[in-house]
Amino acid sequence: MLHFDLYQTLAISVIALIIGHLLRRHIKAFVKYCIPAPVLGGILFSLLTLIIYMTSDCVISFDDTLKQVMMVFFFTSVGFTCNLKALRQGGKTLATLVILTIIIILCQNLISISVASCLGLDKLIGMTAGSIPMIGGHGTSGAFGPILEDMGVNGATTLCIAAATFGLIAGSLIGGPIAEHLIEKHQLNTGVSKETQTLSPQYFHTETTEEPLDALGNHHTVALYQLIIAAGIGTGLSHLLSLMGLTFPIYIGGLITGAFLRNVGEFSGRYTIHMKAISQYGDYSLSLFLGIAMCTLKLWELWDLALPLILMLAAQLTFMALFAYFIAFRSLGKDYDAAVLTAGICGFGMGATPNAMANIQAVCSKYQPSFKAYLFIPIVGSMFVDFLNSICVTIFINL
Repeated sequence: MLHFDLYQTLAISVIALIIGHLLRRHIKAFVKYCIPAPVLGGILFSLLTLIIYMTSDCVISFDDTLKQVMMVFFFTSVGFTCNLKALRQGGKTLATLVILTIIIILCQNLISISVASCLGLDKLIGMTAGSIPMIGGHGTSGAFGPILEDMGVNGATTLCIAAATFGLIAGSLIGGPIAEHLIEKHQLNTGVSKETQTLSPQYFHTETTEEPLDALGNHHTVALYQLIIAAGIGTGLSHLLSLMGLTFPIYIGGLITGAFLRNVGEFSGRYTIHMKAISQYGDYSLSLFLGIAMCTLKLWELWDLALPLILMLAAQLTFMALFAYFIAFRSLGKDYDAAVLTAGICGFGMGATPNAMANIQAVCSKYQPSFKAYLFIPIVGSMFVDFLNSICVTIFINL
């Protein structure tokens, strides 16, 4: 076994990020189809570990502690973007996204259970490729896998984790191309929307004037302190929420804390939240999280999948692509924001919210910012998905 410690794992992920950016720079197809740099470099490295495993039986392991740290920092920075004043502007969009999420959860479970039934398998086996690993990701897989094992599904946790790994890759690969095709087909890149023109200095990194310096003389320093403090408070809040008996991701507390601090500061005027700097730190955290997550994938878990699981995953991928293209895009308004939101739905619908944000980031870097996508995807993907999925999975398991 070859083990990389925390620092070596971080260094490998940064190298993968650099390789991903170089690939995007020299191979225009990756830019055209909005494939994120962390996904490109990370998949290449995970393929290398797969080859080493298959040719020498040498298992490469990593200390991925920083993956969770970067994830918490990223979602805490996302929490700071939650402006209640702006939130009122998108009530219909937010409600539509929640409804679409519920439909995705129900359909993912019905699809996997139906495929399992057609193959003559226990319906609970179908749950290992349903919404638990798909929209739930690795966290929900780790939580519900042991429950399925207790109900008689041998190796349920391994199956769920493998399916979640597949979803992590698939969600990152299909989101950008689908959005790019919709934008080009319907000629949606016709200018920045009025709400984006008004709100972009707070949500995207397009400010042309420097923010006034704070008492410490450096707003980047204070922004970093604000982010760290909010993340620290948030992890404590996440622990308290977990005591309710529901499965909550560790970053949910940071997201809530960031939103609370942002709005208290905005409504009270007692202190300033330096959004540009916080968003930049959030971008760095997202890139490092995805870099580590993709580099540490164990692709041999997919290689050894049984045929039934492969068929269920193929059905899930087909469903998500068709649902995003024909239903989600039209339901959200058939405009530029809807196309970018569709890329985000593919990300958290098959993988995780960081993948959704990476898809959005890749699309917006090619075209223009989308206020709605940056604001609503993390809210739905982080705050609603796990809660709704836990309830639906519990109902399906009991049924």
